Amino acid sequence: MTSDQIQKLTSIIPPSQVLTEPAQVERLSKDFYWYSPILKPQLENKRADVIVQPTSLEEAIATVRFAFAENIPVTVRGAGTGNYGQAIPLQGGIVLDSANFNKIHSIQNGIIECDPGVRLGTIEGEARKIGWELRCYPSTWVKASVGGFIGGGSGGVGSILHGGLAEPGTVAAIDVLTMEAEPRVIHHEGQSVHDVRHSWGTNGIIVKVWLGLAPKQSWAQLCAVFDTWDACYDFSEKIAFDDTWVKRLATSFEWPIPSYFAPIRKYLPDGKSAVFFEIEDSQAEHLKTAAEAAGGTVTYLQNYSEPRKGPLLSDYVYNHTTLWAIKADNALTYLQCGFETDRVREQFALLKARFGDDFLFHLEFAKGGGKVGVGAIPIIRYSTDERLWEMVHYCEEIGVGVANPHLNFVEGGGRYRPDNIQLLTKHKYDKRGLLNPGKMKSFTPNPDDLATL
Repeated sequence: MTSDQIQKLTSIIPPSQVLTEPAQVERLSKDFYWYSPILKPQLENKRADVIVQPTSLEEAIATVRFAFAENIPVTVRGAGTGNYGQAIPLQGGIVLDSANFNKIHSIQNGIIECDPGVRLGTIEGEARKIGWELRCYPSTWVKASVGGFIGGGSGGVGSILHGGLAEPGTVAAIDVLTMEAEPRVIHHEGQSVHDVRHSWGTNGIIVKVWLGLAPKQSWAQLCAVFDTWDACYDFSEKIAFDDTWVKRLATSFEWPIPSYFAPIRKYLPDGKSAVFFEIEDSQAEHLKTAAEAAGGTVTYLQNYSEPRKGPLLSDYVYNHTTLWAIKADNALTYLQCGFETDRVREQFALLKARFGDDFLFHLEFAKGGGKVGVGAIPIIRYSTDERLWEMVHYCEEIGVGVANPHLNFVEGGGRYRPDNIQLLTKHKYDKRGLLNPGKMKSFTPNPDDLATL
């Protein structure tokens, strides 16, 4: 962008909301892309020309109208807690930072209506005051925004009970802003939210969210450790697949992954694989008894209290597991996988035979389509790109699905819909391709559409 364009922008948006200071621009142009040793060199030099921080729909519309008129790319940012470079601008331009676009409008009938920049931790706190809670949330929930979660996430804590964001009713409705000469606000509800959800802001800017909630429950925390991975998995699977246990979380870790969790290391003895649960409070003691009967040792049990005291086990699950691993050893990275429930032990054995301790099991049990499945965010040791791709291809060869976190485009991450509805939506709402350009590889502007703009 030119200095004249930036000056013109500050005549439209209050200058205090248009950031050009290099350190601020650098910080707000980045997310946790460095989890990937492949994405890190690709993205570390990418940044915006300017950051715009709207506080209202009117300011977001004004920014988009200006960007379209000047042919300037716009990349939307939530809280920057994503791991795949979703919010990193590949072609400069404007990063539209939603952090201050963050009003809660209402919570009623189990649905919260809010702006995209509201943090999930805020939603959880406000919802619980009146008898509700989030259906699912990522491990970054304290900082993560609801718009960023819908645009770039898929599930998390709570998914074992309610499923992820793809489950009907979780994202009840969204309003999206189009990239046009006169931007439109388009309402999507029901199944049509998935035309835009998990598209990284490439085909519409989320400007309002209606998120389905669940009735509030009291969740106890429990950690059990086992002498072997096999015993740990057997118990984890037994509890995860049994709906008589009311769970918000079931996460299993092969040793030495528990050794990376420095703040709670005293609960994680050397050489032991571990499972973390959030369990309905009244079932906590019964779960302790079941774990001990299965040969496990319960090293931490905290019944629900408000405010919470002591460690939160959810600070060590999903991609926080990856973060703790990288802090302990920067040669470590991760994959995102799905195992076949009837072949999972066979697949474990094949991966161990091929890669040994370069492939460590971290499992997240989650529901999809009404059934609990065996998801995984394994911790892997990176040596070369070729070795990492060998792991990816071998997983696929033996029937382990991979949502590849080392690719920086929507179609590569395992969440792209085969009916191409996200691509078709981009052709409707962003004909020039100015929204987060380069992140939807299958998009090419239609010359006939460009001729009419």
